[in-house]
Amino acid sequence: MTVFKAAVAALTGMFLSAGPAVAGPALEFGPEQQGTLQLDYKGQFQLRLRNTGAGPDGAGSATEFGFRRDRVDLIGAWGEHLGLYVQTEFLEDNNVSPLSVGDGEASSFQLIDAAMRFKLNDQLNVWVGKFKYGFTRENLEACEAPLTLDRSLFIRAPYVATRDQGVSVWGNVLGGLIQYRLDAMNGRNDATSSPRSQLRYSARAHLSLLEPESGYGYKGTYLGQKRVLTLGAAYQYEAGIAFADTVGKTGSVDYDAWTVDAFLEYPVAGVGTFTASGAYVRYELGKAYQGAAPDAGTIGLNGEKNGWYAKAAYLLPGVPVQVFGRAEQWSFAQLDGVFDQQVDWYGGGFNYYARGQDLKLTAEYSVASFGKAGASTKDVDTLIVQLQLVF
Repeated sequence: MTVFKAAVAALTGMFLSAGPAVAGPALEFGPEQQGTLQLDYKGQFQLRLRNTGAGPDGAGSATEFGFRRDRVDLIGAWGEHLGLYVQTEFLEDNNVSPLSVGDGEASSFQLIDAAMRFKLNDQLNVWVGKFKYGFTRENLEACEAPLTLDRSLFIRAPYVATRDQGVSVWGNVLGGLIQYRLDAMNGRNDATSSPRSQLRYSARAHLSLLEPESGYGYKGTYLGQKRVLTLGAAYQYEAGIAFADTVGKTGSVDYDAWTVDAFLEYPVAGVGTFTASGAYVRYELGKAYQGAAPDAGTIGLNGEKNGWYAKAAYLLPGVPVQVFGRAEQWSFAQLDGVFDQQVDWYGGGFNYYARGQDLKLTAEYSVASFGKAGASTKDVDTLIVQLQLVF
């Protein structure tokens, strides 16, 4: 672990010597300076250590530096009712993936968000473009404000990334007690390989029993600045998404998914802040995995599956240190050639906040184990140290 100790020392030195983060530059324009445009940077630089996957036989440990996220944002507004959000991201060739080590994909630069935002009032907002779809709370939590190191490795919906393109209508009613979301998105955007070219529809609602969470996105922790108890549920559907037999082009299946979730954060003066969150989600693809030649998207890490996560944390009083733990259990229709595979994932670590979420050091150790033996089912131990800067 000599290399690890040296790398941690280097990261710690970078962290302690870094200057305070400040808001990005903002430009005002238009009559009476109604228009604003702000530029921000968001970076998450990681040291990743995996106990397996390297060398000719794959038995050696793997070590890698790299960015988890490397983004530049443009945030604009014209008056109170019109806004925009544009976000770019540079993706590196990272070799340490959620459950394996490989050569990774080529580096790329992409536009991950481009949303036009229209706010009629607090009860009615319309977003148009590319942005996070309104399904799981976990995906809607800000990438730079998670409770643990990151969102679940297994929660992504099939045939899409964390964003999709379309229209969302959402708002808050009864003073923020209830929030609703309705969206129509592309879903699987592959008209030649799917039985039908249909939109994907989502409906989500939450109930805020303490202070409201009234924005489009959530946070994994509010660092003790709010008392929050939110209960949520959502449903998602897309017709004719895939074939159970891609050779014969038969066995058209629909996609539907549902989830329930809960979030609690409660600060106690002189004691600290307690945070807990959990969810269950089920993704169904018409049992296409049982077909003669199922579409590749219906199986694997983002195919038909169901599972849950639970996470909790404690923020010390008067000290910017938050310790956290996380547990997950997922059942996959087929994973690496194994039917009805189960993955148990456990992790724990800490966040050290130098300037809130703008400058943060996180370390997390995790273990993933498999329920059934297979070609790629060796238990995986991972240690990640991450430095986050929002500027």
